[in-house]
Amino acid sequence: MRLHPRLALAAAAATLAVGAVPAAAAPSAAPSTAPAAGSVLTAGGTAVAVGDVLLAPLAAGSRAVFSSDTTGSTGVFCGTSPFTAKVLANPAAPGTATASLTGLTFGSCTANVTGVTSVRSLTVGNLAYDLALASAAGHPVTLTPGPAGPIQASAVLNSWFGTLTCTYQLSGAFTGTADNTAHALVFRNAHFTKSAGSALCPAEGYFSAAYGPLTDSTRPGAPAVDIT
Repeated sequence: MRLHPRLALAAAAATLAVGAVPAAAAPSAAPSTAPAAGSVLTAGGTAVAVGDVLLAPLAAGSRAVFSSDTTGSTGVFCGTSPFTAKVLANPAAPGTATASLTGLTFGSCTANVTGVTSVRSLTVGNLAYDLALASAAGHPVTLTPGPAGPIQASAVLNSWFGTLTCTYQLSGAFTGTADNTAHALVFRNAHFTKSAGSALCPAEGYFSAAYGPLTDSTRPGAPAVDIT
């Protein structure tokens, strides 16, 4: 029987912070590495600083999904998937801020594929990835491979036929959009093709997930991040 697992992988996340510099006469917060006001990324109305760390869980009530087709109805579903990213550049708007996606994990995963009894693990490989967040219309978000190699996801599944390992790599652009209302990054049907694994693994997979709220964990109170 041919299995159609869909592996959840996701994508994306970042970090930001404003360095405080004490004044000579009285303490006052002055960002030492923060870009000027009007930058692409802001948190609490203030420009996000280079070096800050962005954090985001899955959006409330959502799951990360890796499916065998674009309907998202059959595959692997994960209830947790936090990501972490470090801000590399935050220019004045309009422009594109960049970050390094250094952490992306998946937990509480299940599968609804015939023959699959449970999900042992779902992991991503070749971190860190490059994350770009643009102030253009629609606030496009792009995730691209870093120096370690292509964006990759591997699922280890328990099945009627024993343990299956299915590994996939991004076949095209990994793109999404930013939603300032929910402070979320949304990815839909990022296309992956099988690079290794059992013949029972499907030849391709599609990843979808919504991450938010995106916050600047370096700043006190971890304010939500907006894209100008």
